[in-house]
Amino acid sequence: MTRGGWTFGLAMLVIVLAGFLAPHVLKNPFYFFAGYVILQYVVIATGWNILGGYAGYINFGAAGFFGAGAYASAFLFNAFGIPLWGSLIAACVIGAGLGLLMGYLTLRIQGVYFAIATLGLVIILETIIHNIPALGGARGMVVYGPPPPGWAAGPPQYMFVLMLLIAVASVSLARWMQLSWVGRGLRAVRASEDAAECSGVPTLRLKLLACAVSGAVLAAAGAPYPFYTSFVEPVTAFSLIIGLNAIAMPLIGGTRSWQGPVIGALLLATTQQIATITISSELNILFVGVVLIAFVALAPNGLIGLVRRKGTEARL
Repeated sequence: MTRGGWTFGLAMLVIVLAGFLAPHVLKNPFYFFAGYVILQYVVIATGWNILGGYAGYINFGAAGFFGAGAYASAFLFNAFGIPLWGSLIAACVIGAGLGLLMGYLTLRIQGVYFAIATLGLVIILETIIHNIPALGGARGMVVYGPPPPGWAAGPPQYMFVLMLLIAVASVSLARWMQLSWVGRGLRAVRASEDAAECSGVPTLRLKLLACAVSGAVLAAAGAPYPFYTSFVEPVTAFSLIIGLNAIAMPLIGGTRSWQGPVIGALLLATTQQIATITISSELNILFVGVVLIAFVALAPNGLIGLVRRKGTEARL
């Protein structure tokens, strides 16, 4: 392992230990409710960026995978009593399967046509959920999760630590993909798919892998959601704001590295939580839209690209 790998691993270990200690230090449950949402968006942004950033295939279907993960975990727990960790693994498998299916059906088209096709996935899944009584239909499902372990001090604290572990695992996976041969191949696909194919890069297999991994991570973000809210229904699980945030956060931070989605998610999700308390939750979509337009116009490569550009200009 390289020096950078050891540093990254140590940083992740410190973050996890801090997360386990937080319930014993912070007594206000609100911090854990808000922290859960912020970490959830770190996972969503990271999952979206594996396909949308590394491979350059803009995906509007993030809410579809998120909602599928949420409903999978809720149904498995209510119907069969499968614990949250088991439901989480099952949600990842379902998300990966949906990603592969989406890839087989849509990867032959590119650009805006691919984006529109992935948006159709959200509509199809939401319509299916609405018409399955076993999943609650339009009324939704109530989920009464098991009591949290004693060290967690309460459900909000337990869900926060769980989402922290998912976020650490997702970011670690994204970093490995970026630095491995998979990341190099996906960068070649993003730069020029035809040139990559001519150079011997297995473009189709890499794109399918990116679809599967992205789907699994996005589904993992949704799996704990029913236990966090004790309720899940189609309109919220497949919400437009999820798909919009999934695109906005990597674009704000930068789509060409694993750090970009993390930075964008921390900034945007934290700002949204503050705005929800101080102003109104209804302004979130408007705020995201304005910020997204500003970054596309002023910093198309995100904050990381802007910092690197300023550093290059300073050296000249």
